[in-house]
Amino acid sequence: MSRLTAFAALRILGILALFQLRPSIVAAQDSAPQPRRWEVRIASGSLIPTGEQRSAVRSANLTAAQLAWLPRPSLAVTGTFGWARSRDLRFADRPKLDVFTSDLGVEVRPTTWFAGRAATFSPFVGAGAGARSYDSRSHGEGATHNLSGYAALGGELGAGRFALRLEVRDYASGFKPLAGVGTVDARNDVVVMAALRFNRRADARR
Repeated sequence: MSRLTAFAALRILGILALFQLRPSIVAAQDSAPQPRRWEVRIASGSLIPTGEQRSAVRSANLTAAQLAWLPRPSLAVTGTFGWARSRDLRFADRPKLDVFTSDLGVEVRPTTWFAGRAATFSPFVGAGAGARSYDSRSHGEGATHNLSGYAALGGELGAGRFALRLEVRDYASGFKPLAGVGTVDARNDVVVMAALRFNRRADARR
């Protein structure tokens, strides 16, 4: 296992350990029965390569669709499909490179700060796994597909019927050379996303 992969695994394990540090808060929040809910979001942000990945893939704008199922208010199962419009830095003409991310993760929302006030803030942590694909639009090369995992940290700022959600994800993924030759190694990048959510009237009163 590479050093990068080991560090990523430790980060994910650390966040998962946080799930066990809030039992009393979660129990207090969930004492009253809550209906199951769904959340749909369209997020915009950036894909920011780090380390060796910076020499292969350029930083890019990203659009992501997210669907979350909440069995209770403090827990969400979130599926994400993201598309980043990047450039392949291996070639002098830097052709367009589509970077697709699809994953499924768990998100813990331990508490809501300033509940009942005009503005609220709900922090969250999460972790998940999925796939990362790179599809070059030129030079006749096919797409490459890799396993990936992430650790996430963020929060949602609510005001009345609206909520602004900010999320940062630290991804670790396999990386197959886009030219189809060479060994597979681990790469790292950061995804920053923001989304505006419209709350139902009942949610806005909380």
